[in-house]
Amino acid sequence: MAAYEISEINRRIEQDPQRFVEECDLRLQESIVRASEKILGNMKKSPVVLLSGPSGSGKTTTAMKIEEELESRGVSTVTISMDNYFKTLDPETAPRTPEGEIDFESPELLDMELLNKHFTALERGEKIRIPHFIFSLQERSATRFTPLRLRENEVAIFEGIHALNDCITYAHPEAVKLYISANSHFAKDGALILESSWLRLTRRVVRDVNFRGTDAYTTLKLWANVLRGEKLYIDPYIHKADISIDSTLPYEVSLLKRYAEPLFKEISPSTPEYAQLEKISQAFERFTELSPKYVSSTSLLREFIGGSAYFADNKEDVS
Repeated sequence: MAAYEISEINRRIEQDPQRFVEECDLRLQESIVRASEKILGNMKKSPVVLLSGPSGSGKTTTAMKIEEELESRGVSTVTISMDNYFKTLDPETAPRTPEGEIDFESPELLDMELLNKHFTALERGEKIRIPHFIFSLQERSATRFTPLRLRENEVAIFEGIHALNDCITYAHPEAVKLYISANSHFAKDGALILESSWLRLTRRVVRDVNFRGTDAYTTLKLWANVLRGEKLYIDPYIHKADISIDSTLPYEVSLLKRYAEPLFKEISPSTPEYAQLEKISQAFERFTELSPKYVSSTSLLREFIGGSAYFADNKEDVS
């Protein structure tokens, strides 16, 4: 794992923030190009792409960027969220955490049988009907579907945290397998200051408040089980990936701190998770703040702060 030096980040932001941001985004784009070339070279074997990564990794924007790159090379692309393949929740049979809560991170909640049938159908050029999951009701719609049949020069990207699970990859070994996560840490004079999981938590808190109607406390309360789920259900399959992408952008803490700090301050010091937030907030103090005016609408971070070119409902940040 890489570790970005905070003093160098601050120097670049103070010296020429626009150039620094553009250089960081370009490095991530190079990874997108590499993944796209892998997909292009594999199209004759399979039109299916499996994109996995933990919460807060930027899977959705990554899928959109790959789609954009492929289409610039004449390949049509459809991106499907595997969240639509959740089964209607039955509290009686749903998997549980050790604390007795419903384990929303478990792959048992996904309709793996239907996913595999759909992958096989797409590889055969057959038509499928993508289901629609209603999160507010925790059930699959009985009437809403999206029809899809891949044309000759078209691929389908299925993105979700369980995309590399053995239940899928064993049945479809020819599919291109991608993994994305914010893997890098931030250090000061070689000493770890902010670890990658803290970065992803910050991303998720900001995004959930902005676009998912979830307050910071709720996101924070769920985080321990999210990390538990990653260790159980995602980490064992990372090695399956043909290509891994680190979505960390060196300038992002300097950008995210202005959005996250007010949200963190709303959390009561009496909450069990407050100690972790305090460590993150202390780390923020070491970073020079970066204005969002330097950040392109195509930046992966716009998925979290708003103003993304890839989402119609991702409102523009004008601060």
